[in-house]
Amino acid sequence: MGRSSGGGQALPVVLSRQVHGVPVYGYARPAGAAPVAVSRFDGGSGPVTGRAGRPHAHDFLVLGYVERGTGSIRLDGRSWDFTAGDVFVVAPGEVVDAEWSDPPPDAVVWSAWFPPDAVERAHPGTLGSWRAHPLLFPFVGGRAGGAQRLSVPEADRPSWVRRFTDLDRELLERREGSAVAALAQLTLLLVELARLAADVPGHLRLRDEPLLAAVFDVIEQRYAEPLSLRDVAAAVGLTAGHLTTVVGRRTGRTVQQWITERRLAEARRLLDETDLTVQAVADRVGYGDAGYLIRRFRAAHGVPPGEWRRAGRRAGADLI
Repeated sequence: MGRSSGGGQALPVVLSRQVHGVPVYGYARPAGAAPVAVSRFDGGSGPVTGRAGRPHAHDFLVLGYVERGTGSIRLDGRSWDFTAGDVFVVAPGEVVDAEWSDPPPDAVVWSAWFPPDAVERAHPGTLGSWRAHPLLFPFVGGRAGGAQRLSVPEADRPSWVRRFTDLDRELLERREGSAVAALAQLTLLLVELARLAADVPGHLRLRDEPLLAAVFDVIEQRYAEPLSLRDVAAAVGLTAGHLTTVVGRRTGRTVQQWITERRLAEARRLLDETDLTVQAVADRVGYGDAGYLIRRFRAAHGVPPGEWRRAGRRAGADLI
């Protein structure tokens, strides 16, 4: 599978169990190494072989970036094509089946592998606690459950390559302070990812999806007021049934789920950047009722809005 690195050694991944016949890999922790690894797929080395070429799942998070080339990936039975500039995120538990058909010799795909507590250190033993971390929300609610594909604007692509290259170098050279430096590079990658995930309509325009971009424009303009599927359908000139079919096929989610996600994204921003009460946040994102916002927020992130705010401020303090 080309070259892979994880502190100059093989990727720290071990088979932990099988679920319905699918192998699930866990993250091993080499002594003294940073809890993050990098792999680099080089198309010139031939097709994917070994673990990466078979359906499998894992209990850690994966962030991938396509520097060059094309291919496809299957996530819980759904195929996505990807091309240069694409970013994909995979949460723990997703079934992954990487597929390459005659990969171009210049194809290069980077992946960062890390356990949740590499970033979420406040409650490392709490199941699902990573879902409440401000930098990990893109792994929570992607278009196919715990997976998401985004597109990096062309002008920003060199910086993504530099981030992965610098992270890889710290892991390989293992100089004084490399573990801390590697986690800092991972954090910077996750910051870039969070910024990408906040601009879904922009990514759809990049992919020449004018109808979907129009749907998201309506959501963007009206999420802070009462907004239903029928309202969005009327605004783009389709029946509710037709719009449901189109959006479901192309994104794996419903219009109402996207309205909810936009409201939660604004709620996250307000919780991170202001001292507004939960009731005031609910008013600004179109819910009006604080209790309803709390229920929605807890369902998405596993914690109520107040705990999210505290976690974000702890994470910010850790970076100072």
